[in-house]
Amino acid sequence: MNFFDVLSLLGGLAMFLYGMRLMGDSLKENSSGTLKNVMEKVTDNALKAFILGIAVTALIQSSTATIVITSGLVGAGILSLRQSLGIIVGANVGTTVTGQIIRLLDLNASETSVLRFFQPSTLAPIALIVGVLLIMTGILKNSRSIGNIAIGFGILFSGLLNMTSAVNALQKSGIVEELFSGLGDNPFLGYLTGAGVAFVLQSSSAAVGILQAFSSSGLLTFKAIYPVIVGIYLGDCVTTAIVIYIGANRESRRVAIVNILYNLGKSFLVLLVIAIIHRIGLLNGLWDSTVNSGVIANTNTVFNLACAICLLPMIRVFEKLSDRIVGQKKEEKDPHGELIKGLNPVFFATPALALQSCYDVLLKMFHISRENIGRAQKQLEEYSASRREEIAAEEMQVDRLTDNLSRYLVELLPHLKSEDHISVLNQYYKLSTEFERLGDQAVNIADIAAKLSENNTDFSETFKKEIAVLQKLIRDILNDAEKAFTEQSEKAASVIEPKVHVVTDLINEMTQNHFTRMSAGECSMLADAVFSNLMVEYKRIAGTCSNTGMAVLVCIHPELTSQEHLFLETLDKNGNAEYRTVLEKTHKTYFDQLNAAAADPHFEQLAMPLDDQPVQSA
Repeated sequence: MNFFDVLSLLGGLAMFLYGMRLMGDSLKENSSGTLKNVMEKVTDNALKAFILGIAVTALIQSSTATIVITSGLVGAGILSLRQSLGIIVGANVGTTVTGQIIRLLDLNASETSVLRFFQPSTLAPIALIVGVLLIMTGILKNSRSIGNIAIGFGILFSGLLNMTSAVNALQKSGIVEELFSGLGDNPFLGYLTGAGVAFVLQSSSAAVGILQAFSSSGLLTFKAIYPVIVGIYLGDCVTTAIVIYIGANRESRRVAIVNILYNLGKSFLVLLVIAIIHRIGLLNGLWDSTVNSGVIANTNTVFNLACAICLLPMIRVFEKLSDRIVGQKKEEKDPHGELIKGLNPVFFATPALALQSCYDVLLKMFHISRENIGRAQKQLEEYSASRREEIAAEEMQVDRLTDNLSRYLVELLPHLKSEDHISVLNQYYKLSTEFERLGDQAVNIADIAAKLSENNTDFSETFKKEIAVLQKLIRDILNDAEKAFTEQSEKAASVIEPKVHVVTDLINEMTQNHFTRMSAGECSMLADAVFSNLMVEYKRIAGTCSNTGMAVLVCIHPELTSQEHLFLETLDKNGNAEYRTVLEKTHKTYFDQLNAAAADPHFEQLAMPLDDQPVQSA
């Protein structure tokens, strides 16, 4: 043995770990949106949740990631702890899939056999070539992510091959034989070794993979490796628990405790059963025999499946124990606490989940702000001090949501690799400001109403009829903005801007009418100042809706990112057919109503209240 043999072993280990991380991160990046939708549909059926846990972990190549994501969903109130129990058990089984892939190291094939293509020495370069071609050509929509998955797979196998080669060189020195013979004589030491390696590497799959690589020496026996495998279970779940506990709420911590209890139970069950069947002589043929990569993979899979079958019926016991261990904590009722909990750093590794949590907060901000606009409108009609306090309280909630969301978006940005995800995040950051301003506009209208009430001033009956028309148009635009955002509707987003154009024209016409009434002495000077401020707020509401529509269009068409306002100006100047149609139809509808309001003393106010039921999210 020499320094270069050790260096080769560590280099192979580094390649293996990096390949696994690259592959897993890319898989999570592409599947996390679907992953959330599927996990939300899990019922209290433990078997379905168990199968889902296996499938998700096999897909993203990490039981730690699956359980961390699950804890985040539980903490956000999307899943209950009971729904997550089967997923936790399934994740522990799903992590064995990686070992079954690595066992391809044992595949023997002749030069002309088709099986030669499935050997790691063949799969590694093929995967690397495919990955590089995808990234360089960009022939698919997700070429970069899919290419990274292929490259990660190739690097993983290249690292395994490098480790295997280094182990074969170290075999001659006798160190490998001495190390694992010592573990075989002391199962407790093997257990601690497995736990330590899994804890350091933060991956049970990686720890088992290293064990499989060392099996190429032909010196590993079953009695030496089984306590190492069992120890890996404990080391991996402790790592998961630490990740979950950082900044987690009570329910998330219970997920971590259940995972630890399950793995402790699994370790105890395996060690007990192995000791019993060895003592009665059922393992005599296997105990001192050498094991290869396939035997290690099968042993790991059998241990996990058998424990899942035995312990899954007892999972409710672990749930009750977690409740006692974590303890109860009296918490004040928080109307939006669950939404804020959804802004969890554990979702940083799965961008679609993180962005979905941001979307949920934005939607709530929009609804609160819009309802506040309705309350403020009622203040203009009939002032109420209690309603003003309600508006102020709701505005504080919007500000709180904005602060939490903005901070989360800033922290999320460094974790995003996809240009599409970065584009969406940028638009969400803009919308957080827009929806916060929408709440401010509601407060400003309420303040205007308060000023009118304090000075015992009112608008003329004619103006009340006119502003009802403007309010109806604003309500129409708010509906379009909400539909565009909740349904990612390009059609709804596209009709906002021409309607906003009509708002400007309508306010200009109302201003002229107001000047005429002022000249005739129908309105007081105080009412004149209030009128100007009120029109400014309605223009700002329309502008917020315009920016919302543009943000949705950019999310759908990221290529518009650098030319947002130019895009809208081009539609207007070039006479886009659809734009002009909506503009002319809206202009005619609302100007006809405005003219009728001015001419007919019996004109009915057609405006609908702005705090009606919001458009349902798709």
